[in-house]
Amino acid sequence: METAEAVARDRPEVDPDLVREVFHEAATLLYNGLALDGLDEHDARAVVAGLCEDLVSDDPGAAVRARSRRTVGHPGDLHDPETVARSYLVSAAVLQL
Repeated sequence: METAEAVARDRPEVDPDLVREVFHEAATLLYNGLALDGLDEHDARAVVAGLCEDLVSDDPGAAVRARSRRTVGHPGDLHDPETVARSYLVSAAVLQL
């Protein structure tokens, strides 16, 4: 919901209630689609943070797929970068990006 609030603040032409509803629906789809299954809490938080950033980009699908590729090459502090990368791709599929 933090991302929805930020979008509403940054884009005054957007209805804040609609933005919240869209992000809530996205979260529900990801949960029901098991997009974060197999991740520990640390990696799940990283995926959610990445998705929040990518979903408000000009081309969310391309942004999520690029993040998936970058995750494998530059995992940073992720515990299971391969599963994180797959989670991004599953998320893109679930959200039909």
